[in-house]
Amino acid sequence: MPALQAVDIRQVHADSPQVLTDIFQDGVNMAVWQRRLPAQVEDFAALLVGLGEPLEDLRVLDVNEHETPSLSQLLAEAADLQGYESFVADVRWLVSAFTCLLGARRVGLRLRVLQGAMCPRFHVDNVPLRLLTSYVGPGSEWLEEGAIERRGLHLAPAPVDNIRRLQSGDVAVLKGEKWLGNEGAGLIHRSPPGQERRLLLSLDWLA
Repeated sequence: MPALQAVDIRQVHADSPQVLTDIFQDGVNMAVWQRRLPAQVEDFAALLVGLGEPLEDLRVLDVNEHETPSLSQLLAEAADLQGYESFVADVRWLVSAFTCLLGARRVGLRLRVLQGAMCPRFHVDNVPLRLLTSYVGPGSEWLEEGAIERRGLHLAPAPVDNIRRLQSGDVAVLKGEKWLGNEGAGLIHRSPPGQERRLLLSLDWLA
């Protein structure tokens, strides 16, 4: 398969979850569902972040597109907060959608309350496909193709212009370098700078 050219690499956005299927198109290295969070989920996430605790839940899920994923004791420390069940239902829906999108059998889940940038430099992911959404706080920053030189990316100074940002609530699926045919075309992105607290969910396709 010939290498993708810069002019072929693009990102797509829409206000329907159907846009996530566009990630299968050649040249699309990110598809973004621009959604508004349900009020109960938004309120729960704000309460959770307001606790000021560095909470996290990391797990590997064996999944099946014909079965509801089990998320027993997800962020159990927050189970007494109002809106917890609605929040877990939302995460479960995203896991199910990601599973069905890929026909996945195993998914890596990371749910974290963060303060400060986890990955502060622009980079590409060494994975096939990753889902990201920020329930509270700014989403990841990303660059359109050509905004920065890919060669020596980890050493390159960040551009001052043309930085794009995902919004709170957005659901993005990102192709990494291990997606077949996407070598050299993974989305260039980073964690947002600053110390604003965030509640970030990421899902990785493991098998």
